[in-house]
Amino acid sequence: MSRDETHRFSKTPRESITLVTGLGVVGDAHAGALVQHRSRVRRDPGRPNLRQVHLIQDDLLAEARAVGHDLGPGGLGENVLTTGVDLLALPTGTRLLLGEVVLRVTGLRNPCRQIEDFSAGLLKVVVARADARPSTSEITLGPTGGAESIDGAGITRRAGVMAVVERGGEVRPGTAVEVELPPEPHQRLEPV
Repeated sequence: MSRDETHRFSKTPRESITLVTGLGVVGDAHAGALVQHRSRVRRDPGRPNLRQVHLIQDDLLAEARAVGHDLGPGGLGENVLTTGVDLLALPTGTRLLLGEVVLRVTGLRNPCRQIEDFSAGLLKVVVARADARPSTSEITLGPTGGAESIDGAGITRRAGVMAVVERGGEVRPGTAVEVELPPEPHQRLEPV
Protein backbone atom coordinates (compact mmCIF):
# COMPACT_ATOMS: atom_id res chain seq x y z
CA MET A 1 0.00 0.00 0.00
CA SER A 2 1.42 3.36 -1.04
CA ARG A 3 0.38 6.98 -1.38
CA ASP A 4 1.99 10.37 -1.78
CA GLU A 5 0.64 13.84 -1.14
CA THR A 6 2.51 15.41 -4.05
CA HIS A 7 2.78 14.63 -7.75
CA ARG A 8 6.02 12.67 -7.53
CA PHE A 9 6.70 9.64 -9.71
CA SER A 10 6.98 7.13 -6.84
CA LYS A 11 4.69 6.79 -3.84
CA THR A 12 5.68 6.11 -0.24
CA PRO A 13 4.83 2.66 1.19
CA ARG A 14 2.41 2.84 4.14
CA GLU A 15 1.13 0.44 6.80
CA SER A 16 -2.33 0.96 5.31
CA ILE A 17 -4.27 3.24 2.98
CA THR A 18 -7.79 4.54 3.36
CA LEU A 19 -9.99 4.77 0.28
CA VAL A 20 -13.06 6.99 -0.06
CA THR A 21 -15.95 6.19 -2.39
CA GLY A 22 -15.75 8.23 -5.58
CA LEU A 23 -12.50 9.96 -4.61
CA GLY A 24 -9.60 7.53 -4.18
CA VAL A 25 -6.82 7.25 -1.62
CA VAL A 26 -6.91 9.68 1.31
CA GLY A 27 -3.75 11.81 1.28
CA ASP A 28 -2.81 10.93 -2.31
CA ALA A 29 -2.23 13.62 -4.93
CA HIS A 30 -4.36 11.70 -7.44
CA ALA A 31 -7.48 11.51 -5.26
CA GLY A 32 -10.53 13.39 -6.46
CA ALA A 33 -13.80 13.07 -8.32
CA LEU A 34 -12.31 14.95 -11.31
CA VAL A 35 -9.01 14.24 -13.08
CA GLN A 36 -5.93 14.88 -10.95
CA HIS A 37 -3.10 13.70 -13.23
CA ARG A 38 -1.42 16.90 -14.36
CA SER A 39 -1.39 16.10 -18.09
CA ARG A 40 -5.11 15.31 -18.01
CA VAL A 41 -5.96 18.41 -15.96
CA ARG A 42 -4.25 20.55 -18.64
CA ARG A 43 -6.36 18.90 -21.39
CA ASP A 44 -9.76 18.82 -19.65
CA PRO A 45 -10.02 19.53 -15.91
CA GLY A 46 -13.75 18.74 -15.83
CA ARG A 47 -13.44 15.05 -16.78
CA PRO A 48 -14.26 12.33 -14.24
CA ASN A 49 -11.24 10.82 -12.50
CA LEU A 50 -11.00 7.24 -13.79
CA ARG A 51 -7.52 6.94 -12.26
CA GLN A 52 -8.29 7.17 -8.54
CA VAL A 53 -6.34 4.01 -7.63
CA HIS A 54 -3.36 2.48 -9.45
CA LEU A 55 -2.76 -1.28 -9.07
CA ILE A 56 0.27 -3.27 -10.28
CA GLN A 57 1.11 -6.98 -10.12
CA ASP A 58 4.16 -7.73 -7.96
CA ASP A 59 5.71 -9.89 -10.69
CA LEU A 60 6.24 -6.76 -12.83
CA LEU A 61 8.43 -5.23 -10.12
CA ALA A 62 10.31 -8.54 -9.79
CA GLU A 63 10.88 -8.62 -13.56
CA ALA A 64 12.18 -5.04 -13.50
CA ARG A 65 14.52 -5.81 -10.59
CA ALA A 66 15.82 -8.89 -12.45
CA VAL A 67 17.11 -6.64 -15.25
CA GLY A 68 18.70 -4.09 -12.92
CA HIS A 69 16.01 -1.58 -11.96
CA ASP A 70 15.85 -0.71 -8.26
CA LEU A 71 12.10 -0.92 -7.63
CA GLY A 72 10.20 -1.58 -4.45
CA PRO A 73 6.55 -1.13 -3.49
CA GLY A 74 5.26 2.24 -4.69
CA GLY A 75 8.21 2.62 -7.06
CA LEU A 76 6.07 2.87 -10.19
CA GLY A 77 3.56 5.12 -8.49
CA GLU A 78 1.09 2.37 -7.65
CA ASN A 79 -1.19 2.53 -4.64
CA VAL A 80 -1.80 -1.22 -4.44
CA LEU A 81 0.65 -4.01 -5.24
CA THR A 82 -1.13 -7.32 -5.91
CA THR A 83 -0.05 -10.95 -5.90
CA GLY A 84 -1.68 -13.77 -7.84
CA VAL A 85 -4.18 -11.70 -9.85
CA ASP A 86 -3.56 -11.21 -13.58
CA LEU A 87 -4.71 -7.60 -13.57
CA LEU A 88 -3.89 -7.04 -17.24
CA ALA A 89 -6.20 -9.88 -18.34
CA LEU A 90 -9.25 -8.44 -16.57
CA PRO A 91 -12.02 -6.79 -18.58
CA THR A 92 -13.14 -3.22 -18.07
CA GLY A 93 -15.64 -2.96 -15.23
CA THR A 94 -14.19 -5.82 -13.17
CA ARG A 95 -14.79 -5.32 -9.47
CA LEU A 96 -11.90 -6.02 -7.11
CA LEU A 97 -12.84 -6.73 -3.51
CA LEU A 98 -10.08 -5.95 -1.01
CA GLY A 99 -11.71 -6.77 2.31
CA GLU A 100 -14.50 -4.21 2.68
CA VAL A 101 -13.17 -2.05 -0.17
CA VAL A 102 -14.59 -2.39 -3.69
CA LEU A 103 -12.70 -1.04 -6.69
CA ARG A 104 -13.97 -0.99 -10.28
CA VAL A 105 -11.28 -1.37 -12.94
CA THR A 106 -11.53 1.43 -15.52
CA GLY A 107 -8.55 0.74 -17.76
CA LEU A 108 -4.82 0.47 -18.25
CA ARG A 109 -2.16 2.86 -17.10
CA ASN A 110 -0.47 4.20 -20.20
CA PRO A 111 3.29 4.11 -19.55
CA CYS A 112 4.93 7.45 -20.26
CA ARG A 113 8.33 9.09 -20.58
CA GLN A 114 8.44 9.62 -16.80
CA ILE A 115 9.11 5.89 -16.43
CA GLU A 116 12.20 6.17 -18.63
CA ASP A 117 13.30 9.33 -16.80
CA PHE A 118 12.95 7.46 -13.48
CA SER A 119 15.17 4.55 -14.61
CA ALA A 120 16.73 4.30 -18.07
CA GLY A 121 15.46 1.21 -19.89
CA LEU A 122 12.46 0.68 -17.58
CA LEU A 123 9.97 1.75 -20.25
CA LYS A 124 10.96 -1.34 -22.26
CA VAL A 125 10.01 -3.52 -19.28
CA VAL A 126 6.52 -2.05 -18.98
CA VAL A 127 5.76 -1.81 -22.72
CA ALA A 128 6.11 -4.61 -25.27
CA ARG A 129 5.12 -5.20 -28.88
CA ALA A 130 1.60 -6.61 -29.01
CA ASP A 131 2.80 -9.37 -31.35
CA ALA A 132 5.48 -10.33 -28.75
CA ARG A 133 8.30 -9.93 -31.30
CA PRO A 134 11.51 -8.63 -29.75
CA SER A 135 12.65 -5.16 -30.70
CA THR A 136 15.62 -2.96 -30.02
CA SER A 137 13.78 0.13 -31.26
CA GLU A 138 12.72 2.99 -29.06
CA ILE A 139 9.12 3.23 -27.97
CA THR A 140 7.18 5.89 -29.87
CA LEU A 141 5.50 8.33 -27.51
CA GLY A 142 2.38 10.28 -28.38
CA PRO A 143 1.83 14.03 -28.03
CA THR A 144 0.92 13.71 -24.35
CA GLY A 145 3.94 11.53 -23.56
CA GLY A 146 2.18 8.15 -23.40
CA ALA A 147 3.48 5.05 -25.15
CA GLU A 148 1.92 4.51 -28.59
CA SER A 149 3.93 2.00 -30.65
CA ILE A 150 7.19 0.12 -31.18
CA ASP A 151 8.48 -0.18 -34.75
CA GLY A 152 5.09 1.16 -35.84
CA ALA A 153 3.43 -1.93 -34.32
CA GLY A 154 0.80 -1.95 -31.58
CA ILE A 155 1.90 -2.36 -27.98
CA THR A 156 0.97 -4.17 -24.82
CA ARG A 157 0.88 -1.90 -21.79
CA ARG A 158 2.07 -3.68 -18.65
CA ALA A 159 2.26 -0.84 -16.09
CA GLY A 160 -0.87 -1.86 -14.21
CA VAL A 161 -4.50 -0.92 -14.14
CA MET A 162 -6.48 2.04 -12.91
CA ALA A 163 -9.66 1.87 -10.86
CA VAL A 164 -12.28 3.96 -9.09
CA VAL A 165 -13.48 3.41 -5.55
CA GLU A 166 -17.05 2.07 -5.35
CA ARG A 167 -16.91 1.35 -1.61
CA GLY A 168 -14.27 2.81 0.64
CA GLY A 169 -12.44 1.54 3.68
CA GLU A 170 -8.97 0.66 4.87
CA VAL A 171 -6.59 -1.70 3.04
CA ARG A 172 -3.43 -3.22 4.51
CA PRO A 173 -0.64 -5.23 2.91
CA GLY A 174 -1.63 -8.89 2.65
CA THR A 175 -5.33 -8.14 2.11
CA ALA A 176 -6.78 -10.81 -0.21
CA VAL A 177 -8.10 -9.63 -3.58
CA GLU A 178 -11.29 -11.21 -4.89
CA VAL A 179 -12.29 -10.72 -8.53
CA GLU A 180 -15.88 -10.19 -9.75
CA LEU A 181 -16.11 -10.14 -13.53
CA PRO A 182 -18.74 -7.93 -15.18
CA PRO A 183 -21.51 -9.44 -17.31
CA GLU A 184 -20.50 -10.55 -20.79
CA PRO A 185 -19.68 -9.48 -23.39
CA HIS A 186 -16.43 -8.30 -21.80
CA GLN A 187 -14.60 -5.21 -23.00
CA ARG A 188 -10.82 -5.41 -23.05
CA LEU A 189 -8.91 -2.83 -21.08
CA GLU A 190 -7.88 0.36 -22.88
CA PRO A 191 -5.65 3.16 -21.58
CA VAL A 192 -7.37 5.72 -19.36
